Amino acid sequence: MTEMLSYDFMQRALLAAVLVGITAPAVGIYLVQRRQALMGDGMGHVAMTGVGLGFIFQTSPVWMAVLVCVLGAVTMELVRSRGNQRGDIALAMLFYGGMACGKLLVSLSAQAGAGSLESYLWGSILTVAPADLITIAVLGAVVVAVTVGLRRQLFAICQDEDFARVTGLPVRTLNLLLAVMAAVTVTVAMRVVGLLLVSALMVVPVVAAQQLTRSFAATQAASIALGVVVSLAGVTGSYHLNVPSGPAIVLLAIAVFAVFSLLAAPLARRRHRRGAADPGPKVCDVVLPEQLPGQIPGQLPEQFPGQIPGQIPGQLPGRGSSDAITPERGAGLAQ
Repeated sequence: MTEMLSYDFMQRALLAAVLVGITAPAVGIYLVQRRQALMGDGMGHVAMTGVGLGFIFQTSPVWMAVLVCVLGAVTMELVRSRGNQRGDIALAMLFYGGMACGKLLVSLSAQAGAGSLESYLWGSILTVAPADLITIAVLGAVVVAVTVGLRRQLFAICQDEDFARVTGLPVRTLNLLLAVMAAVTVTVAMRVVGLLLVSALMVVPVVAAQQLTRSFAATQAASIALGVVVSLAGVTGSYHLNVPSGPAIVLLAIAVFAVFSLLAAPLARRRHRRGAADPGPKVCDVVLPEQLPGQIPGQLPEQFPGQIPGQIPGQLPGRGSSDAITPERGAGLAQ
């Protein structure tokens, strides 16, 4: 471990792993709630066009991927919100077109080579430069600030958009904001796990945390912690075993999900037994209206305070027993 930390590129790799491990589950939990777990995979296809444009114009592929991926995310959200029956076809064309365009642009660029696109497809965390680390830190901070700061609002639109709209929340704006944050997360994580595997890091820690947690806040915190742990462990293992870091991180996350799934059933049975053994809150001792202080339970009082001797409780003075005040008669009198 000491030898590994002595290298500058490993220090940058571990720091980038921590940042991505925090950012990806922070957004992925909302995609899981909306049953859009594969949205990150589609955005990864679109981001390839941005990488190709970065190679063509000899600029930062990360920032070009951010721009293209944000535009693609806004397009996807607008298509989804319209509810068009042919919307899935349009999204499929957008995804596959983005992948094909990215490969074509990379092949035409002067930087084309055997590993030029490979590092963005599968991740190459050991080649993260200081400038890339600054970009990941800035974009990751924005994503975490939005997803955690607007947690209640984003959770509301993920659960029920109609209810959120009735309560006065700007549903369309929040939907677009969530799509943009997901797009930014894809570009942040592409140097760590790659565009083809980024969706796994956004989803698997979340569904693993859901096996053991019972609330949204607990799931979000646990998924972020798992994302950090598997990212650090994957990078460390890839260094010692000389394997790619992206696949190592994803496979480790899937292994954690499998272990948590095995633990979920016994834990659920234990909670059920604990709930069945709980007798519930005790009934408070109260004085019923028919029972006066010092009166033996079940014994009728001889006379209520202020009652005329011989008068039936509830009977008006000077009236017969048929004129006693019943609930129905009391309601009529109140009207």
